[in-house]
Amino acid sequence: ALNRKANALFNEGKIEMAERIFITTGYSDGLTRVGDYYVNKNESLKALKSYYLAHNKRDAEPIYELIAKVISQIIK
Repeated sequence: ALNRKANALFNEGKIEMAERIFITTGYSDGLTRVGDYYVNKNESLKALKSYYLAHNKRDAEPIYELIAKVISQIIK
């Protein structure tokens, strides 16, 4: 029931409220959708948090690589 409520909130554009419920329930599909939303908004760190909590390595890897490139550039 909570996941259905969170899905409705997500569809209404209330992303942060939906995210809180998805985190509480551990609903990985919802967390992945939240991550995708943040990627589209160019908020990679928020997306990474959602992907990490969803155990979604496939979508998290490109963000890890981006972070590694930024750190590499800073070191140089």
